[in-house]
Amino acid sequence: MRNVLPKSIEALSEVLASLPGVGPKTANRLTFYLLSRSNDELAKFGLAFSSLKQNLTKCSVCQIVAETDPCGICSDTTRQVGKIAVVEEPLDVLALEKARFDGRYHVLGGQISPINNVSPEDLKINELIERLKGEEVKEVILATNPSLEGEATALYIDDRIKELIEAGKITKDIKVTRIARGLPVGGDLEYADELTLSRALEGRRSYN
Repeated sequence: MRNVLPKSIEALSEVLASLPGVGPKTANRLTFYLLSRSNDELAKFGLAFSSLKQNLTKCSVCQIVAETDPCGICSDTTRQVGKIAVVEEPLDVLALEKARFDGRYHVLGGQISPINNVSPEDLKINELIERLKGEEVKEVILATNPSLEGEATALYIDDRIKELIEAGKITKDIKVTRIARGLPVGGDLEYADELTLSRALEGRRSYN
């Protein structure tokens, strides 16, 4: 088929279409929307894209992307240091913050998924274990997504913690809980509303 659009428009549409959840039609609409904006607005977009990864680091404690190490959450002395919510991705932290969770976090960087060749060693589980050995943690809240992979990840972490406690490698009594079923099976934490997340946190239960 003959190309009827200028190469610059086609190039931007292709880039936008490569983003998650953006198909070719949506990419074209976004491209023409941007085309209608002023040069100053486009310059702001360009600057935001080009400077996205500047001055960013990963928190060595909770593994979230931040501007400082440790991040603002980990260095906040008003938060409850005895509670750690274990989540899959940084966006899950934003979701729990909206639900007014007052503890700290640990970002795994994904979920165990054999079909996608993601094993426990590919996640930040060992870093979590090291935190449990050193920090005064009383409760680990497994807040992985309520999918098959999320459940498998939570179960693996629960088993790992219990094995280390029994072996004496973790010398404190740590309560492991799972967020309640206020979240739909197969859903993603980042898309849940604040009320659902609040109820899920309040109704968390012992893992076994």
